[in-house]
Amino acid sequence: MRRKIVLYGVLCVLCVPFVFPTWWMITSSMKPINEIFAFSLLPDSWDLSGYRQVFEVQPFGRQYLNSLYIALLVTVGTMAVASMAGYAFARIRFRGQNVLFVVVLVGLLIPSEVTIVPLFQLFNSLGLNNTHWPLIVVPILGAPGVLATFIMRQFFLTLPDELEEAARVDGLGRFGSFYRVALPLARPALGAVAIFTFLHSWNLYLEPIVYLSSPDMFTLPQALTQFVDNYGGPMWNVQLAAATMTALPVLVVFVLAQRQFIEGLAHTGLKG
Repeated sequence: MRRKIVLYGVLCVLCVPFVFPTWWMITSSMKPINEIFAFSLLPDSWDLSGYRQVFEVQPFGRQYLNSLYIALLVTVGTMAVASMAGYAFARIRFRGQNVLFVVVLVGLLIPSEVTIVPLFQLFNSLGLNNTHWPLIVVPILGAPGVLATFIMRQFFLTLPDELEEAARVDGLGRFGSFYRVALPLARPALGAVAIFTFLHSWNLYLEPIVYLSSPDMFTLPQALTQFVDNYGGPMWNVQLAAATMTALPVLVVFVLAQRQFIEGLAHTGLKG
């Protein structure tokens, strides 16, 4: 019992550097601007005017919806593509399979800064700049999709072959075995893919700056840089209020789904 108390005490101390910045952001968003940098765990006087000004300075509601629907589309698209590609690499044998998989994994080694210029020129030639299509297509087919494919492949390798052999005896084809047998068992891996894909899309910053130029098309990370006064200085209370509204949904999703996330990643290392 004493060991548990000591352990929990140590863990509480260690979590302070991680929890305090989030606590400071949330509480400071409710302070008057002249009290933000005064050290206090709670506001001396509560001021929620920053949350109102968030929607007055720019179309924050529209930008919030932009980030939400883009992240949802990217998440669903990545789960669909990665699950099928991962299953194919794990179960379908063909010549050059391992070489092709290594080529796909090489995509993880290429920074987005290297490909952003040719991709910009490609989407510009298609007339898709200042639209959300680049923010939807690139993550699905780029590094996040490659990592998701790797996770799904590793998970499918852990499934016993006997399950699909029994499905084929019952008359299911390759796609039927995937859809009715393998995919339902892959929920932990799909949960992990969904969480990190949603977070990646939600926090995407470089690509929106390159592809988007209209405030109505901005996503949240780009919108957070626009809360400045007439002299170019940050509007601290408004910016912190916007950052709080941006971060809280992500924190809630991760807290609710952290078990699936950890379980899904753990299963990917059981068999190589």
